[in-house]
Amino acid sequence: MKEDMHQAMGYDRAITMFSPDGRLLQVEYAKKTVRQGSTAIGIVTKEGVVFIADKRIVDTLVVPESVEKIFEIDEHIGATASGIISDARVLIEEARVKAQQHRITYDSKIDILSIVKRIADIKQVFTQSGGLRPFGVSLLIGGVDSDKPVLYETDPTGIYFEYKASVIGEGETIIEDFLHKHYKPSLTLREGFELGLKALAKLFETTEWDLKRIDGAYISVKEQKFKKFSPEEIKKTVSKILKK
Repeated sequence: MKEDMHQAMGYDRAITMFSPDGRLLQVEYAKKTVRQGSTAIGIVTKEGVVFIADKRIVDTLVVPESVEKIFEIDEHIGATASGIISDARVLIEEARVKAQQHRITYDSKIDILSIVKRIADIKQVFTQSGGLRPFGVSLLIGGVDSDKPVLYETDPTGIYFEYKASVIGEGETIIEDFLHKHYKPSLTLREGFELGLKALAKLFETTEWDLKRIDGAYISVKEQKFKKFSPEEIKKTVSKILKK
């Protein structure tokens, strides 16, 4: 009822206008958009960082390989997103440019926190500028910094936090609860990937998996290279989970 009153008074029409109880309604709507997006999971293991994403392909005429949910920012940094993926693409491109500028200028890899801060800064500007709208996307950004695997989450407000494991998008509450119960810092990359797929299984609630909608990638501490899980690896891991 209170929210309806705010809308009637126009507090949700301008990004720069606070409601009487201190809320930016357009930003809150952007966060709701993220929760309606397809699921994305990031997990830190002792061997590196794992990303798992649901591409949610709803049209059989769509070529599954053309749907991108996990992105390479630099060879040691990856990201996945939930919400408006076109918004994510713009932010990912900005992050890639910053990473390459750092390599050219300093002849070294950029630290992951600098990338996270740059993306968060852009998001924040879009919450306080007239004529703009907030980015309707959250990002999980992770990789290897000085032989240490790290994972960050940024939301539409521009805030960011470091996580051991995190989920964004559809089924966030269900999967977050599962990760709280089953996550261990001692996980290997393979075990982390299995954990992420088990979490998705809680959301799918079916034994009939459409493997084409699953995407996975990892960055190991040893190699520090962004790599995708092959369709064969995904199929093998899913089969292992379903047998248990």
